[in-house]
Amino acid sequence: MADFKFPTEQVDLPSKGLVYPKDNPLSSGKVEMKYMTAKEEDILTNQNYIKQGIVIDKLLKSLIVSKINYEDLVVGDKNAIMIAARVLGYGADYTFQYKGEEVTIDLTTLESREINESELLEKHVNRFEFTLPTNGTRIEFKLATGKEDKAIRQEIKGLQKLNKNSNPELSTRLKHTILSVDGQEDKKSIREFVDNYFLARDSRALREHIKAFQPDVDLKFNFESSDGIQEEATLPMTVNFFWPDATV
Repeated sequence: MADFKFPTEQVDLPSKGLVYPKDNPLSSGKVEMKYMTAKEEDILTNQNYIKQGIVIDKLLKSLIVSKINYEDLVVGDKNAIMIAARVLGYGADYTFQYKGEEVTIDLTTLESREINESELLEKHVNRFEFTLPTNGTRIEFKLATGKEDKAIRQEIKGLQKLNKNSNPELSTRLKHTILSVDGQEDKKSIREFVDNYFLARDSRALREHIKAFQPDVDLKFNFESSDGIQEEATLPMTVNFFWPDATV
């Protein structure tokens, strides 16, 4: 049988690779991906993966050609790879329903929000700082990777088993994201700070700061309704994103 070569594309990461150690292949700021094939469509229709909520991760792992550890990816870079996977698999046009109207967005027009290098404490180190507005406490934090996100979700599930009425997601994520509080790096001090001393207004300020600067794909689009009302909206990730033939 003749040798077949998969066509591939280079995807630029919003982080530009600056949050990964120099010896990590992701520090190049690029990831090579292949086009979707029947194999990947099998993944997308795997009911076991869908029920477990891991179908997209399985898909992206199959599409990435670069020799990387998938769990090292920060969330914004993973989002960029997901958008690229959709474009390479089914084309740029994404059609969905928004407020009762059909909307089609060209996914190639979405812009990446690249990392601001001035925010880095050191290049190729996933570590940033923020001073809380209320009392001047200095917080050092990191951007969550797939590995950390998995650990966060596991801890949340464990806490909810102990108390079904609890909703510990926000505080748990902060405990895993914060690296130090006024120079104290031990986990016990960080967890105690989050549980007992982290004012809601400061927590919100930190989260808004991270949201504003972290590298990611800007999913905002301009919507104009049939009656002329205009607004800025966030791209919804409906079933049609990776299953464009699905009926919504």
